Order: sequence, then structure tokens, then C-alpha cells
Amino acid sequence: MHTNYYFLRQLAPALKPQLIGLKLMECFSQDRDELVLVFAHARGKINFYRPFFIKATLRPDFSGLLFPETIQRARINSVDLFENLYDQPVINVRSFLNERCLAITLEGGFTLLFKFFGNRPNLLIFSEDAVIDLFNNKLAADTQLVLSALDRPLDQSWEAYQQSGFDHRKLFPTFGKLVNAYLEEKGINEKDESGKWALIQETVRQLEQPRFYLTTFQHKPALSLLPFGEPIRQEFTDPLEASNRFFASFMGQNTLEREKGEALRLLEKRLKRTKASIDANLQRLIGLDESVKNEEVANILMANLHQIPESPGARSPEVVELEDFYRNKPIKIKLKTDLSPQKNAEHYYRKAKNEKIETGILQEQIESRELEVQQLQKQIELIQPVESLRELRKYLKKNPINEEKSADGTAPLFKQVMHEGFVILIGRNSKNNDLLTQQYAYKDDLWLHARDVPGSHVVIKYKAGKTFPKTVIERAAELAAWYSKRRTDSLCPVIYTPKKFVRKPKGLAAGQVKVEKEEVILVVPKDEGLLKTA
Repeated sequence: MHTNYYFLRQLAPALKPQLIGLKLMECFSQDRDELVLVFAHARGKINFYRPFFIKATLRPDFSGLLFPETIQRARINSVDLFENLYDQPVINVRSFLNERCLAITLEGGFTLLFKFFGNRPNLLIFSEDAVIDLFNNKLAADTQLVLSALDRPLDQSWEAYQQSGFDHRKLFPTFGKLVNAYLEEKGINEKDESGKWALIQETVRQLEQPRFYLTTFQHKPALSLLPFGEPIRQEFTDPLEASNRFFASFMGQNTLEREKGEALRLLEKRLKRTKASIDANLQRLIGLDESVKNEEVANILMANLHQIPESPGARSPEVVELEDFYRNKPIKIKLKTDLSPQKNAEHYYRKAKNEKIETGILQEQIESRELEVQQLQKQIELIQPVESLRELRKYLKKNPINEEKSADGTAPLFKQVMHEGFVILIGRNSKNNDLLTQQYAYKDDLWLHARDVPGSHVVIKYKAGKTFPKTVIERAAELAAWYSKRRTDSLCPVIYTPKKFVRKPKGLAAGQVKVEKEEVILVVPKDEGLLKTA
């Protein structure tokens, strides 16, 4: 939680008395993903007068702020940054409402903004409201941020909680993994709605008036604002000291602890996801078994064709009530009004065929995922007692546990997959979907999306002179299905069309588009293979 909104709102007022009145004397980088800011009252002949140092780590896999007593600048491989801001006094330090950002405001309308958004941390330089410079220029989308728009007001009332379907994650997106895990441990899933709300309110009170705990979460050192994790090593009241001690603990992890913890974290994440998939498939199987079968509905229609009234043009009514001879009671059947009663029966026979296919797929998936659970549990049991780095690496070489990475080890702007020589790009969220579709996709690229549900935009990049193979379209469709609200469905319809038929008229929300001339493919949602990226 060292970059969490609730920590940054405590850190900002603690930094304010340390920085206000000081001037930015230097900003330099000695590492691609790190920079150092030096603030002081005055510049001496050799050193600075009473300096205050901020060291920012801005790696995709880890980011945060450290406040060391001293920093020795290297004589070589050190680059000066943002020199136009030197000697500007600090006039304010602030955090932002429900956002993971921290700003240091300088005279002259300049602002240094630390942005800790997931795997895209950065330092942005604003002049008034607009970005004028970046530390990491590869994050081009950061140039579009507006300083005055960073505060994110959220309705976190009981009424909003009710409207969200009692899903606290929608109201409190700033909680993050650690707080949500804390709520689960406190039994939030077992309480009634008023009990859940009382627990959430008590948790928010703790987050707003916290103590800081150095602990372990998901096999990594963590800085928590709640008494959670195992074990709790130390407790602090000063956020600067807490941040420094956390960094010392994180960086002081030995190689064995770090690599072993990462392997266990990935295995446990995969195990949890696999068990959830089994549960979803079982629920779907139970639903199919308990519901009236489509083949039975078709048989009832065929046996009662003479009782179904037809309007001119052989059109059927929207709903018809007939005798269910399987259960000896009436049944209401929905019909397609543009089809005749017999064509409606044929429609239900086709659905019955898909129903049988779906049942078979569900059973196969449950069987394969139960086997996967056993394998994952065995891997965890084998790794936990390992006490030799050599032994761990030998095991991981034979049994690789991969996580999505780009070729250079940094997180890509979009999720990327290579399949049969074609690059498949996958949007990460609504805004990222817009960026992918509107700026990074060209008219001849193939665009895909799960039908009728929220999900990621998926783009297959066009290769000159080559058509898109069916196998590549199927693979991209599987990914589009997986990264959508239909992830747990056994079969998912996915639309696809050339990008030139995808438009975004004014007024549509982030991620929303208009699609023309689409085709539909039915696939099983799959993420296997996402580990190999472009």
C-alpha cells in the first residue's frame, strides 16, 4: 500500500513541512527507472544547505518513494533532468481524491506529479494544467492527462452501495488487493448487506487515521495501513519513516526469498483462478441440468403446431402457452415473431445441439481444470520447503512459471500475443481500449470484441499481402472472450470486423464504439498462450 491513495493522503501532509520553502536544486537519473530530486534552502560551493532528498523508483513491476538522509551522485552515467525547474521554490505538496498521485507544486505554475498507476508509473511535469515533460517518454498517453481533472469524486454512500448491487469494489476502487484481502479475512462475504457496510465503514475509518505496519503479503514485504499480513514485523506512526523502512525491507530481500516468493505468488494466483473457473462451470452445468431442455421445448412446439396462432406472413406470437407433457403442466415458450412456429421449433433444435456441445465442453473443462489444480498444489508443496537458490532455479527451469512480459522485460502498453506470426493486441481497460482502437489500430487490422458484454478490444495486426488465418481469428476470439464479462461462460460469441468498420461517434463513453458489418464466431474463453508475447 506504499503507493495506495490512502497512504499518499497521509504522506502529502507529512512532506509539506519538509519541502515548503525549499528550492528544487537538482534532478538526475543514474538508472533507467530511477531518479533523484534534491531540495534545499541554498546552493553552496560544494554541497547544498540542509538538503532533502527524494528517490523515486518507477519500474513497471515496482514503484514508490524513498527519503534517504544522503545520496552520493555518481561521476559517470548520471543525467540531469528538468533543468528549467531548478531554483524554483516549493509552495505546496498535495495528494488527489481517490487517485494514486502525489504532486509537488513549484512557483511559476509548475508541478511535479508522481503517478503510480499500476505498471505505468511516471513523473510528469505540468505547466499550469498541461503536461510539458515526462520522465518515461514511452508512456505517451500520459501527455493527455490534465492536472485539474485528476481528482476523482466518488459517491460512497449507502444509496450508491445499494445501486452497485452491494459490490464495494465499485465504490472503493482505491482499496487495492491488500484491503480487499483484509475484508475477506474479516468475513465480508459471509455477512448480510448491513453487516458488510458496517465493516467497510470501520475499515475506511482505519485507513483515514492509520498506523503503518511493515508486514508480508503474497510472499512479499508490504506496507499496510491495516493490521494484516503475516508476520507483522514493525509498526510506525510517521509515513516517511514507514516508507523508508519498507524500502529497506523490500530491497533487502535476498534473491532466494524474492524468486521463491514470486513463484509461489504466481502459482497461488493461478490456483485461485482455476478453482473459480471450476465453480463457475459446475454452476452452469447445474443450471443446464435443472432447466427445461431446448430439445424438450422443440418437441413440445412440434407436437402443438396446430395450437399456435399465426399472424399474416406466417409470423408467430412473442409468447405461447402450451402443455408440457414431460411435466404435465403448462409451459410458456418465447418465440421469434419473424419466424413461423415450425421454424421456431427448428431454432430450438439448433439450440439443443449447442446445449449438448456446451455440456460436453463444460465436463471436459472441469476435468482438465481439476487436474490442473492437483498439479498446481503439487508445485506449491515442492517449492515451499526449498532452501537453496540453486535448487529453486533448477526446479523452475524444468517447470517454468511464466508471467506476461514484453520482450524487453517492461510491461507493454497493451497485452500482446504472438500467434502463427501475427501480433494480437489486447486493451487493458476502457481508456486503454480507446487508445488501442483509435490510435494504434489501422483500417486493415482485424478488430474483435465479445458480443453484447463489456470487455477488452482485441486487434490482430495486418500483415501485407496475407489474409487472416481462421486459426489466428479463433485464437484472438478466445482472448476477447477471456477478457470480457463472459470469461466464465463455456461458449462465447465474439464479433469481428476490419477496423475500418469501427467508429466512435461523439458522446460515447470510454471504450464504447459503433460496429458495422461484423461477423460472429463462437469460441471457448481461453487465456493459455498469453504468456508468450510480442
